[in-house]
Amino acid sequence: MTVQQAKSYGKSNLTLSPTPLLDTEVILQHITGFDKTHLLLNRDTELSEEQEQFFINAIEKRKTGFPVAYITGHKEFFDFDFYVTPDVLIPKPDTELLVELALDALEDKFRANQNAIPTICDMCSGSGCVGLSIAKKLQEAAHSFTLTCADISEKALSVAQKNASRLCASTDSMHFVQSNLFENIPHSFDLIATNPPYVPHEESIELLKDGRSEPLLALDGDVTETGEFSGTNDGLSLIRRLVPQCYEHLNRNGVLIMETGEYNTQETSELFKSAGFRTVRIEYDLNEMMRDVIGIK
Repeated sequence: MTVQQAKSYGKSNLTLSPTPLLDTEVILQHITGFDKTHLLLNRDTELSEEQEQFFINAIEKRKTGFPVAYITGHKEFFDFDFYVTPDVLIPKPDTELLVELALDALEDKFRANQNAIPTICDMCSGSGCVGLSIAKKLQEAAHSFTLTCADISEKALSVAQKNASRLCASTDSMHFVQSNLFENIPHSFDLIATNPPYVPHEESIELLKDGRSEPLLALDGDVTETGEFSGTNDGLSLIRRLVPQCYEHLNRNGVLIMETGEYNTQETSELFKSAGFRTVRIEYDLNEMMRDVIGIK
């Protein structure tokens, strides 16, 4: 099977995918090591027997709805290549806004004190894409900092640690803590950036019917402290606990930035105000959808 034949095979078999050619090309790039241009220029290249078998198996997985990122084990986020598994959510482009807002907040702190060593927490870190993108940018700018990545899932933390080792020049200032929100985190921070589970329960169940295989634990916002269904369906059960905990774990003038998506951003901003945050504002993503809430302690 040549590269061109593989493209035709993938396109004709992925009829239920909204992006059959793109899916096929990403899988082929992973198999061959070619970028998109080289894939086009080498369309007559024969796949090895091993490559062809991997490709056919990958197409079969994709037909079930299994995401390409899980097949290849990679997903680009904030121009960095993150390792992903079904133990973590696949990083989404909309979440890049959370990183941008965090970097802006940290830049304000550096302007006020160029020798500042900010303490940062990526709560519900999953793959670590938020916290580690922040860390990598700070390292590139030669800024000192400490980062705590926290998640209730031990497997998710393992993925985050692998990404830290792969992406960051040093991990000496990084800590990875398995914790149910702030249960195992006694100290406070200058910045908390978090993308917690915020999808309403019934919609979470519906989303996973397409075979995407992302962890329900990372999507469903309607869970109790013990992980059971809260009985509500607004995606806010976890956030109602998280917001006041963030307030308690921020230093004076500390900043909380939380992604809550289009589901409940307005309601979350009111929870910020009730918890004591000031100058609370909502930020919109590139699709003009309410995406993040920011508040200062």
